[in-house]
Amino acid sequence: MSESQPTVLVLGATGKTGSRVVSNLRSRAIAVRTAARSGADVAFDWSGRGTYAPALEAVTRVYLVAPVLRTDFAADVSSFLDEAESAGVEHVTFLSAYGMEHAPEQIATRAVELDLIKRNRLTHTILRPAWFMQNFSETFLKPTNGAIVVPTGEGAEAFIDVEDVSAVAATTLTAPAAHARAAYSLTGPQALTVAEAAAIISEASGHPLSHQDLDRETWVAGVLAMGVPVEYGAVLRQLTETIASGNGARPNDTVEKITGNPARTFRDFTHANAAAWSESPK
Repeated sequence: MSESQPTVLVLGATGKTGSRVVSNLRSRAIAVRTAARSGADVAFDWSGRGTYAPALEAVTRVYLVAPVLRTDFAADVSSFLDEAESAGVEHVTFLSAYGMEHAPEQIATRAVELDLIKRNRLTHTILRPAWFMQNFSETFLKPTNGAIVVPTGEGAEAFIDVEDVSAVAATTLTAPAAHARAAYSLTGPQALTVAEAAAIISEASGHPLSHQDLDRETWVAGVLAMGVPVEYGAVLRQLTETIASGNGARPNDTVEKITGNPARTFRDFTHANAAAWSESPK
């Protein structure tokens, strides 16, 4: 594999992980082509296979993020990987999910993993991160009415900072030969219940927060009512049940082994992002 003058295609380049991977790669003087539906170097849409080839032109490495809020994307990703091989792509780093190695092959994310494993014309690295710390500051775990509402019971999760995920991804894309055919489970340094996470956020923000362990079906119905596709409800049930049942991510030191830096603690994350919770909960 050629290690000279690589160009990395970053899919989902305006998203949570993709934007950070772009910044990390550029800080290493790696050439990057950003791809997204809008606001990127090239327009890319998983539903439009005609956008695949232009995005892949003269690219040697790819940061692969599957379509969000979909459960039927395996065929689209397989078609993309076919084109990637034809275009001469040498390496793909795929953002998967923690524990996906145990999922049945009918699950689209696992199907993509198995597809990559079978390919010989390009190498791959699979990243399986725990739940993101940024979910508390940017997305579905952000507090509402003074509470973090999610049906995870007393189960714990080793939440990970997206910055650490992006650092690992950038490392594998900078030196793919060292991480070829590897699969990494990525976690933060401590497992926390959502109630414990809420207490740490309260300390950082100065606003009292609690965990509301809503009935799972009620919670899923509420999320779907906000416009999430109905078929994604099964994913939401599985994700929250995994933690509630005591099978959430457990801490490891993989981030430090790969990047040379320890994974960020949840307390450090909350203090660095206290502004996200600066307004009193409504």
